[in-house]
Amino acid sequence: QVQLVESGGGLVQAGGSLRLSCAVSGNIFSINAMAWYRQAPGKERELVARITSGGSTNYADSVEGRFTISRDNAKNTVYLQMNSLKPEDTTVYYCNANGYYSGIYSLFDSWGRGTQVTVSS
Repeated sequence: QVQLVESGGGLVQAGGSLRLSCAVSGNIFSINAMAWYRQAPGKERELVARITSGGSTNYADSVEGRFTISRDNAKNTVYLQMNSLKPEDTTVYYCNANGYYSGIYSLFDSWGRGTQVTVSS
């Protein structure tokens, strides 16, 4: 079993900042990519930012230059620093991680339960 627990969501005014965290725990041998997604009501879940085990990153066009993804491999934690927030960033943000279970040669691809981000205008 692998668990992902997000934190750091909340309410902020437009132009403000929030930092999301996601801690990964469980029977883990290694973690490959870690990512943040978001999903607004009635819309498909979309990739916000992704970071590989080697530190390569990619971002959605809508957040490029405003959001920064990073990870602490020692803590199995991924972060999303969100600056210059806009009302259209309001939605639930989900953490995702994939990698290998410890003890068995098997992949996991797990999700957190989500954290709400609300940006007021």
